[in-house]
Amino acid sequence: MQFKYAMKPVVLMGLMSGLFPEVSLAAEDGISGADTAWIMASTALVLFMTLPGLALFYAGLVRSKNVLSVLMQCFAVAGVSTFLWLVAGYSLAFGEGNSWIGDFSKVMMAGIDRETLSGTIPESLFMMFQMTFAIITPALIVGGFAERMKFSAMLIFSAFWLMLVYVPVTHWVWGGGWLGEMGLYDFAGGTVVHITAGVAAIVAAIVMGPRKGFPETAMMPHNMTMTIAGAGMLWVGWFGFNGGSALAADGNASMAILVTHISAAMGTMTWLFIEWYRFGKPSALGAVTGMVAGLGTITPASGFVGPGGAMVIGVLAGIVCFSATQYIKRVLKIDDSLDVFPVHGVGGILGTLLAGVFSATSLGVFSGYGFAEGIDSMSGQLGVQLTGVVATLVFTVVVTYVILKLIDAVIGLRVDEEDEIQGLDISLHEERGYDL
Repeated sequence: MQFKYAMKPVVLMGLMSGLFPEVSLAAEDGISGADTAWIMASTALVLFMTLPGLALFYAGLVRSKNVLSVLMQCFAVAGVSTFLWLVAGYSLAFGEGNSWIGDFSKVMMAGIDRETLSGTIPESLFMMFQMTFAIITPALIVGGFAERMKFSAMLIFSAFWLMLVYVPVTHWVWGGGWLGEMGLYDFAGGTVVHITAGVAAIVAAIVMGPRKGFPETAMMPHNMTMTIAGAGMLWVGWFGFNGGSALAADGNASMAILVTHISAAMGTMTWLFIEWYRFGKPSALGAVTGMVAGLGTITPASGFVGPGGAMVIGVLAGIVCFSATQYIKRVLKIDDSLDVFPVHGVGGILGTLLAGVFSATSLGVFSGYGFAEGIDSMSGQLGVQLTGVVATLVFTVVVTYVILKLIDAVIGLRVDEEDEIQGLDISLHEERGYDL
């Protein structure tokens, strides 16, 4: 009796394989339904981070006369990035190529069909998941030159920057390039996304100069309700950003989500309490900025640290990114409009370095190579992390600067003074964000 019942699942599976041969074929090919479903959900979450998450977050932070221009820029970046990623970006980032750049073997998804796999998921899904990263990275840079760049210049800059900065760095780290071969820890984009975007934003801010009236005139966010709504979408979407980077529905993905949430919470509370102590009142703007700092800083380490390491990383993100914001605005007087570099750039640098310290071999508070494996292991990994940071930073500075100067020489980067005073919504798009 026991034997008969034990055989039933086997018999049933055999019948199913006969009736539905694609079931056995999928198993033979190595596709995982669970992994595929999770990465499909993660892809939607990461796109949701840009549209509408980042778009609303940024739009609320600018003045009301520029709210539509920022929303428009985020949508346009999504369009141009999608086109370029399909045509050649994905191939150059993830094609075999060499240690510096991929090849053209996957141009327009050549050789990729419904059955082609990347690991345990369809390669078309992997391509789409990576496309959402290629969308949000140049969209982040928008915050550095908000309220003063021509729409045409923004489109050209985003296109060239994606292909000449983002694509090569992606190949270096994730596409089989030299930083990946060195063993760089960048689980979900500390170097690829946050350092490149943050550095490009501050280079753009320096090249273009400050907004008219900065720093004498206060340029407060016009709609914090919109910003907080966008921030909440970013927090939720980041679970797909970091958890999806495991490329599987497994313990790595779930741990990445857990540490992402912990770091975001700690970054929020740290920034909030610093403001409370220094200025007498905690602000909603400070809370959401601390949240983004915690999220950006944990991103490169999210697949390597445990909850204890995430707590420390979140607290350090709040302290270091808050200090960087104050220094850049008040001492250097650089008008990085929406604090892209001090939050994303500094956070990405800090998180990439800390990934080499708190790489968890267990889930204790002080799990990490520096504590579990000895100082030699930690220092060796820190050397790799530092190499990745410096290489990404220098490359991004040089190429971004060249792109900006060339565009400025050909069509000009900045709107004229009258258009800036009037606001980009009317001067560039002949529309208003509000008609009350």
